[in-house]
Amino acid sequence: MSVQGEIRKVTTHRLSEMKLRGEKIAMLTAYDYSMAQLVDEAGVDVILVGDSASNVMAGHATTLPITLNEMIYHGASVVRAVKRALVVVDLPFGTYQGNSREALNSAIRIMKETAADAVKLEGGEEVIKSVKRILSAGIPVMGHLGLMPQSIHKFGTYTVRAKEEAEAEKLINDARLLEEAGCFALVLEKIPARLGEEVAKELKIPVIGIGAGSGVDGQVLVLHDMLGITQQFSPRFLRRYHNLAVEVKGAVGNYIADVKSEDFPNEKEQY
Repeated sequence: MSVQGEIRKVTTHRLSEMKLRGEKIAMLTAYDYSMAQLVDEAGVDVILVGDSASNVMAGHATTLPITLNEMIYHGASVVRAVKRALVVVDLPFGTYQGNSREALNSAIRIMKETAADAVKLEGGEEVIKSVKRILSAGIPVMGHLGLMPQSIHKFGTYTVRAKEEAEAEKLINDARLLEEAGCFALVLEKIPARLGEEVAKELKIPVIGIGAGSGVDGQVLVLHDMLGITQQFSPRFLRRYHNLAVEVKGAVGNYIADVKSEDFPNEKEQY
């Protein structure tokens, strides 16, 4: 925030400046107006409207079922709440792989219908045509390498990626390709910390990790995981900053008890 109290919007250029001066980037997911408003007011730098909404908002086992229309709904809800953070919306599975024209159309819909600042997609060399085509329209793109949840059926497991030399080399090459194509930032998910640091040092663009160690330029977590709303998911990289599941269930339990006992509403709570 500036001296005058005006909010200075985070931009892709500002993220580059943060990397240059060694200031870490704080990124979280959000999927709805109310939570996005709280996250933005707390001062987070980047809000990702992740396809993880498929899991935490819709209850699917993977990110694959969520549609472009659903991502646009979540994206627009978040953008309406945000004043400072850079808002990035995930391109969902099936909207960009193998067809660069469809990728561009998907990205244009997200930008027009949500007013977001950028899109994110998974993959390197396999999707580079789509990346370039989206960028050719002036749409900022954030890359995503390492564990790629949209490819879970190919991997068959959510285990750490790029532990073997060949996969690590491919990841480094893919990271270079994404930077050369014009991506403004890159997410690295669930890879060895040493590899995360190596990529962050080599690239000029910011590298944001989720389970990629402390040597990258920033961190991202799923909001529902770090707040302890979701309880079934406990990877090593996740730090729970709250236990909202217990608090919410306790508050609801108290409400139910007060209704049943006729304690709520009392005389002051009625007209």
